[in-house]
Amino acid sequence: MALPEADLDRIQLRCRRIWPEHLWDRAKVEADVSTLHVDIVEVRPPWNGIGEDTRFPIARLRYTISTGLRSIYWRDRNLKFHEYQRRRPTKNVQALLDHIGSHDDPIFFGRPGPPSTSHQ
Repeated sequence: MALPEADLDRIQLRCRRIWPEHLWDRAKVEADVSTLHVDIVEVRPPWNGIGEDTRFPIARLRYTISTGLRSIYWRDRNLKFHEYQRRRPTKNVQALLDHIGSHDDPIFFGRPGPPSTSHQ
């Protein structure tokens, strides 16, 4: 596999931390690994308890061997991935994971949280 093992470890660790372990029977996030990219997918059991789990793609992290850069891709309503233009490719996969999980852009995990308030 061309994807650096350290990147894969970081991605899988982040996925396991998105939903608390005691809720994994209801929802969890996993990494679907390919040669040059990893899809971050939300996994939920069937609503009626019959059949396969649903796997809903959230984001894709792509690795380019020639440059050593990692990029974020977002998924549209037709399940097609597009390069995310608001975050430049980087050699630091953790920076991309932090951005996806930050709720700065609701395209990945829903709408942002409440604005922070400062007390003076």
